[in-house]
Amino acid sequence: MTTAHHAPAGKAHNARSVAAHLAAVTDLLAPLAAESRAEVVLLPDALGRALVHGILAPLNLPPFANSQMDGYAVRSADIPDGGAELRIMPPIPAGSSPQPLGPGAAAPIMTGAMIPAGADAVVPIEKAVPDHFLPEGDGRVVSLPATAPGTYVRAAGSDIAAGERALAARTCLGPAQLGLLAALGMAEVEVYRTVTVLLVTTGDEVVEPGQALPEGKIYDSNGTLLEAAMTQAGLHVRRAGISTDSPAELQALLRTEGRDTDLIVTTGGVSKGAYEVVRQAMAEQPVDFLHVAMQPGGPQGIGTFDGVPFLGFPGNPVSCLVSFEMFLRPALSALLGAPAPRLPLRARLDLDGHDRQLTSPGSKHQVRRGNLQPDGTVRLEGGESSHLMHALAGSNVLVHIPEGVTELGAGEEVEVWML
Repeated sequence: MTTAHHAPAGKAHNARSVAAHLAAVTDLLAPLAAESRAEVVLLPDALGRALVHGILAPLNLPPFANSQMDGYAVRSADIPDGGAELRIMPPIPAGSSPQPLGPGAAAPIMTGAMIPAGADAVVPIEKAVPDHFLPEGDGRVVSLPATAPGTYVRAAGSDIAAGERALAARTCLGPAQLGLLAALGMAEVEVYRTVTVLLVTTGDEVVEPGQALPEGKIYDSNGTLLEAAMTQAGLHVRRAGISTDSPAELQALLRTEGRDTDLIVTTGGVSKGAYEVVRQAMAEQPVDFLHVAMQPGGPQGIGTFDGVPFLGFPGNPVSCLVSFEMFLRPALSALLGAPAPRLPLRARLDLDGHDRQLTSPGSKHQVRRGNLQPDGTVRLEGGESSHLMHALAGSNVLVHIPEGVTELGAGEEVEVWML
């Protein structure tokens, strides 16, 4: 194992830090968290969305003391250390309201059934003699061992008591959270309205998949890549096709398709080249084009187009996905609670097949693609280039090398985000 090398302090070309750009994106999108954007939906429609307000439990869960096992409900004081024979009462199936249990009696009880008044424990059927339930009839008895009070009894409110906080505001609602709300008797819930995004790919060189590919052209992967990432994150994506390198055409497209959207995202045309159509189309809009100290995904655009929040991502496919993961996704997570943040883990670098050393520009936060292995190591997939779609498709994590770190050796720890 080697020691990480750190670059001297200082930033190249006055690039904005990753943290500062994320803060700017979060500020831009802050209106999306307004309570005016709340709506009440049925539980099945709330999957992947986030609570506007915290929820207090309206009742105990479980609402009544119930049996954890199939067995006999008993009064523990009726059974001495050596065990005792108790007369058998009518059985208690789940969902019934049982009669109180008198002294010297045992009631056959099913898992989840209500504990009768007077009982304070359950003896599992396999500990009874006989170890199976007997047919109903007068005079039948069962031999049971001594048991402590509370044995195999789920107390009312033992999961959550009425009035306790069930879920906090901005909780992302997955199956477990929706199941809890259902268990508490709730049929609907107040969540943030789904964010609608207009997604536009730019470039004369880009062709829709499925069409013939003329010489010098490439298929558009960015649109599919970002639409899938955004949809998976719970956004409603409106595709506007591919815009040419005509600024006027792009402006017209954004004005036509961008109505009633919450956010406009473009890919390509944000660098400093001669044909950067997005920069040209935004010339009279309050949009900043800048460089973030990140590799890939350094060129970024941020501002508003005709009052609609706008983000301009780079044109290379890995760059645009990294931009989404580093800025748009975490900003929405922080503001709305959904999508759920990426799970950060620590992993040890496995550099087999490489030069046994990972290098990174000290002035940038580098994001590499990798595969997290069952043994807790991560193998890099491909290099740092932003066009390597095959390497991205073979990855399950993003690997982070912070700004200021220039070299990492095999076995050193890095932060990874599960994809």
